[in-house]
Amino acid sequence: MIQLPLSKLSNVGTTIFSQMTQLANENEAINLSQGFPDFMPDSELLNHVGEFIKKGFNQYAPLGGMIGLKEEIARKIENSHQASYHPDSEITVTAGGTQAIFTAIATFIKKDDEVIIFEPAYDCYEPTVDLFGGIVKRFEMKAPDYQIDWTAVKSLISDKTKMIILNNPNNPSGKILKEEDIKELIGIVKGTSILILSDEVYENIVFDGKQHLSICKYPELKERSLLVASFGKLFHVTGWKVGYCAAPKALMDEFRKVHQFNVFCVNTPIQLALAEYMKNDEHYTYLNQFFQEKRDFLRKGLSGTSFELLDCEGTYFQALQYSKISDKSDFDFATELTINHKVASVPFSSFYKNKVNENVIRLCFAKKQETLERALENLSKVK
Repeated sequence: MIQLPLSKLSNVGTTIFSQMTQLANENEAINLSQGFPDFMPDSELLNHVGEFIKKGFNQYAPLGGMIGLKEEIARKIENSHQASYHPDSEITVTAGGTQAIFTAIATFIKKDDEVIIFEPAYDCYEPTVDLFGGIVKRFEMKAPDYQIDWTAVKSLISDKTKMIILNNPNNPSGKILKEEDIKELIGIVKGTSILILSDEVYENIVFDGKQHLSICKYPELKERSLLVASFGKLFHVTGWKVGYCAAPKALMDEFRKVHQFNVFCVNTPIQLALAEYMKNDEHYTYLNQFFQEKRDFLRKGLSGTSFELLDCEGTYFQALQYSKISDKSDFDFATELTINHKVASVPFSSFYKNKVNENVIRLCFAKKQETLERALENLSKVK
């Protein structure tokens, strides 16, 4: 037997999402852990896919994506954020948001480059930086507010800082950046060559009349930023794995050099179907209200329990603090909740490198009404 080479990700195992989903399946629990809808996407969108398949659009798409889809993406960004991207040279369709993030990091991060991330953080950021020899600098946001201390962030900046990764709205905390946050960020990067990778896959899921502040709204940030978004979150089709990256041409030229040797291109008929479907803005502008109703239903159902409901400004995730119920670690509590009460969640400590435990778990409410009702019935019995 040959001796295997050393692992490039020796400290990485199966993701917490896969672990909790498997545990949910083994225990026939309601899966509110992994962030996917359990309801069907719009039949109109599905019909468009079938139409383009039957019309023969089944071969490779261009490297950057189908021009019709890129034009609709550019139009959406212009209408939503008053920012202009050239559809042909500044937008690339990707195999989901995660591939766009991976490609952006692979493109610009070299050995010993420093990358700042904000925890709790989506789990793909740090391992990807590690793969390319970068060094992660973390700022830990803490419960219950998950605010950013920008003075502390400034202390992380050095002459080796190459990139800052943002996730707005933030998964898992549900917090959004405010104007003051943007002002501080502009001040930090001014006069530097620091790039910004802005993960905005939940941009259309923001509540209570609040506004999503995209990085591209601000010229001082847009010029140095790669913006990532996802159709999986936009149209309830996470399994299609289609997203996009938007960036100024100089950055996008470099991004595509890596993209072409990663996936090269993305599913052709689905791109065409998405382009057709996006011509009606109402197909995504309704999402704020759609998911707010689900959030409010879940929060109302939990209001009489011993769970403490943390603020949820965006995404389709609700954070719960369970300190009044148990002093167990969040992983143990989430495991017990899945096995004994048949509701699967995700422990917040899994979003921190140092496994920060503040007795907080995450529930996904992108579910059918009956799913949420069953989950609430079970959660109401947790003492």
